[in-house]
Amino acid sequence: MKPSGEEPVLLAELKPGRPQRYDWKSSCETWSVAFSPDGAWFAWSQGHCVVKLIPWPLEEAELCKTSERKSRGSKAEPRSRGVAKEKTLECGQIVWGLAFSAWSAAEAGETDPACTVGLPCLILATGLNDGQIKVWEVQTGHLLFSLLGHQDVVRDLSFAPNGSLILVSASRDKTLRVWDLSRDGRQVQVLSGHVQWVYCCSISPDCSMLCSAAGEKSALLWSMRSYTLIRRLEGHQSSVVSCDFSPDSALLVTASYDACVIMWDPYTGEQLRTLRHVPLHSVLDYSSEVHTSEVHTSSLRSVCFSPEGLYLATVADDRLLRIWALELRSPVAFAPMTNGLCCMYFPHGGFIATGTRDGHVQFWTAPRVLSSLKHLCRKALRTFLTTYQVLALPIPRKLKEFLTYRTF
Repeated sequence: MKPSGEEPVLLAELKPGRPQRYDWKSSCETWSVAFSPDGAWFAWSQGHCVVKLIPWPLEEAELCKTSERKSRGSKAEPRSRGVAKEKTLECGQIVWGLAFSAWSAAEAGETDPACTVGLPCLILATGLNDGQIKVWEVQTGHLLFSLLGHQDVVRDLSFAPNGSLILVSASRDKTLRVWDLSRDGRQVQVLSGHVQWVYCCSISPDCSMLCSAAGEKSALLWSMRSYTLIRRLEGHQSSVVSCDFSPDSALLVTASYDACVIMWDPYTGEQLRTLRHVPLHSVLDYSSEVHTSEVHTSSLRSVCFSPEGLYLATVADDRLLRIWALELRSPVAFAPMTNGLCCMYFPHGGFIATGTRDGHVQFWTAPRVLSSLKHLCRKALRTFLTTYQVLALPIPRKLKEFLTYRTF
């Protein structure tokens, strides 16, 4: 794999129009963006208690230049494109978290666009300011039900990638809750262990682990089988605010206000690598000193893995989107962005979506890479072998180190 040195190019920027009136519930931040797993839909919490559901790909005109979408009062005209239509979801509260379910009606052979709870369909869950989670059917835009239990803001949401309709929510009430949407949204478990607001939750692609990040210097790793705490991941010097698993579940990354991303082996708890976010002029001039105030401006907001598992994207307070190659300790590409809050890769690669405090969404080009055969083999093996199982194999030490990401 050869990292591309090309800088990300801004393909499109979507800007919400201001609603006719403001009230105490309104805010303009885009706290979350999400692509459906099949890449057919994009969801955008555009502020003012509204979520936009947009069929993907964007129209050609939108990809050639930045565009502005204006919501006319509380109703927006849907844009037809075959069966898929743009939708506006009126959530009634500030929207903090978004998550698509892992499978759609089309994948299950379901042709009826109407969704009854328990039948296969594409679902979007939205985490709200008042502690509610509203669950929507994407194709119709209908509200299926609301999940009640959290006592404060639902900051993040994560569906189990295996299509079981298990949903995990992270809240400022310092808990995580597990819901089963196939059983009318029944609450399965409450996970307690954090002493600060929970900012982020991520379920591993193999559905065996859950990572949660709160306003604490450690992240918590949970078993998705027993819903018990596996271990605390300690190593950051400030609040951990974002986390993500690699596509093969063999790696976990956490991002913190300490301006560092730590790459972990989730099975052993070992720190494999630290990626330090220094100001851009410090990257260009290695003789300069990094001051405390500069570290503060590099506080991390979001981190995510690329679909093939060879890159990371990060958004920091220093107004930069960075792209990192796993085997390098410095970014391979930068892009200027103001007031960034979140980032997410397109499921098939090639694009990154970012959200800002201004309520905007930006779409950037991302390095496309042809994975080496050895990485594809490692990825295939690690989807069903834990680190301990790899270490027990009767193979050479160097091969074990490669398969466990100790070397790249």
